[in-house]
Amino acid sequence: MINILIVEDDKNIRKLMGIWLTKAGYCPLSAENGEEAVNILTRQKVHLLLVDIMMPVMNGTELLHYLQINDIRVPVIVTTAKESIEDKKVCFALGADDYLVKPIDREELLLRINAVLKRSNVIDSKILHIGSVTLDANTLTVSSGDKVTPMPKKEFEILFKLLSDPNKVYTKPQLMDEFWGYDSDSFTDTVKVHINRIRQKIEPYPEIGVRTIRGVGYKGDIHVRKE
Repeated sequence: MINILIVEDDKNIRKLMGIWLTKAGYCPLSAENGEEAVNILTRQKVHLLLVDIMMPVMNGTELLHYLQINDIRVPVIVTTAKESIEDKKVCFALGADDYLVKPIDREELLLRINAVLKRSNVIDSKILHIGSVTLDANTLTVSSGDKVTPMPKKEFEILFKLLSDPNKVYTKPQLMDEFWGYDSDSFTDTVKVHINRIRQKIEPYPEIGVRTIRGVGYKGDIHVRKE
């Protein structure tokens, strides 16, 4: 599980971001200020920080400075209402990896998180972690704990694509074109057959699924419980 610490004094924003991260398959942690964030960093593994700037006790730039002088190497995305070039310069000079100006768009935030994690080698583009479930493109397996399920290459690739972007709906012609090289309606039953096989193989993993969007296509379905 990839732990993302939301450092934000606005409890409504913390809650909303937490919901977004949970639905995307991450484990959200939260802190009201930089001091709380430091305490959490000393107790458990954190893979990425979402840091507001204007906070009481220890603000965002103070937290960035603390991380820098103590050589704590955790990727940081700044999320703040401060949008001047000077503010951005200060944050990047203190080691921030990215900078988002509020109000934050959910899809953009998730895209930035994914990009920063990849650049930081926290995640491998061939490995997808969703809750306790791991999809490994190197071995074409879905696993959780002691359970390991091998899958045929095409079925695995379809599942991996759907779960990599669970907010996107893929039509049958889109999937046909990408995985078979054609989009003729006469062959779209092929997609349905593969989806049914995928569903049978991932039954032991309740955290993941494939949802049918009637009249449109399919999308990844993620059910990750909050700790």
